[in-house]
Amino acid sequence: MIKTFKFAGLTFAALVLSACGAGEPAEPQPVSVQPSMLEEEWSVEWWGPRHTQKLKDKTRQDIELIFIGDSITHDWEETGGQVWEAFYGHRKAFNLGFAGDRTENVLWRLQNGAVDGLSPKLVVMMIGTNNTGHRMDKATDTITGIKAIVSELQTRLPDTNILLLGPFPRGAQPNQAERILNADINTLLELEGWPDGVHFKDISAEFINPDGTISEFIMPDLLHLSPVGYRLWAAAIEEDVSRLLGDEPYSPVK
Repeated sequence: MIKTFKFAGLTFAALVLSACGAGEPAEPQPVSVQPSMLEEEWSVEWWGPRHTQKLKDKTRQDIELIFIGDSITHDWEETGGQVWEAFYGHRKAFNLGFAGDRTENVLWRLQNGAVDGLSPKLVVMMIGTNNTGHRMDKATDTITGIKAIVSELQTRLPDTNILLLGPFPRGAQPNQAERILNADINTLLELEGWPDGVHFKDISAEFINPDGTISEFIMPDLLHLSPVGYRLWAAAIEEDVSRLLGDEPYSPVK
């Protein structure tokens, strides 16, 4: 039974109702927003040293464009190297991709100096496929992590535009669980009301054949990109990158 108390002419039934739940524990935050280093057995030897090296590297150059992400972004330094040089070599670009990263690992890096002292014109970010591949996180948990990263970036880089890319498709067939989950993430990201300065883009269609399959010519392991895949990525965002940087679009020599 709800008891009603009066004090100084006010009725406090609502206060009694709200107090009933005051002792209930708050729902725990998903792992996707709990900042942490990547401490997998295969990453411990290089992940921390790479972060330390990137902290040094950022002080040695003028940076106007930053890419943030996981192994697909990391591999601009190897498989995508020629495409990177063609599209971004003249744009003072800096790569902050780390293989294996999930959203919580990117958060840790940002909270531990990754972009401190910088003021780039544009950040291109693509993260979340390892939340899918490693743990099959719920789409909403991955999005919560992505939103936390965006908020962190806007706090630390208030004058920087963010081109937010949804996680790329993965797996050969359209009915594979990981493919469906990444597609769900993209659908929900599209519906988000992003703040000014954040520009969402889903370029999944660039990598998918008309029958819904993905070719190993574009993704040799059906996750990571080939040189052709990197060229598809760069071409798909070039108009956005040029507009947000305020420069001339790159036109490959035919």
